[in-house]
Amino acid sequence: CPRDGGACPCRVSSVLNRDVKQFGKKHMFDASEETCWNSDQGTCQWVTLDFPGTVKVSQLHIQFQGGFSSRLCTLEGCRAGEELVKISDLYPEDTHAMQISFAAFQVEETVLDKLKITFENSTDFFGRIVVYHLGVLGERL
Repeated sequence: CPRDGGACPCRVSSVLNRDVKQFGKKHMFDASEETCWNSDQGTCQWVTLDFPGTVKVSQLHIQFQGGFSSRLCTLEGCRAGEELVKISDLYPEDTHAMQISFAAFQVEETVLDKLKITFENSTDFFGRIVVYHLGVLGERL
């Protein structure tokens, strides 16, 4: 997603109290330590990124709020016009403290136009997920 406030080619499963101004998806990409995407409650929250062109993904960075992370993240991806297929499972750590935990995952280099991250198992009793930063590293093709 562009940092300049332009259109964000991503979707999220939900936003806490539908308050997109305070907790919307754009906050995962604004490079601010003060803002975040905060999902509403419910199981299997997710983020989908639709890249403006084909990319080769090599690494994923996720910065969660401790106590509001996911024990299991499923990555799925596809090329334009295709169905999503599973790429891998990631197992972030959760400190269960009111602090931010940062996870960087090496992923098998995958060429795709769309990436979906599903947060399968929230550490929060109500299923909420809080992400301060989401970054996908790789190269444009």
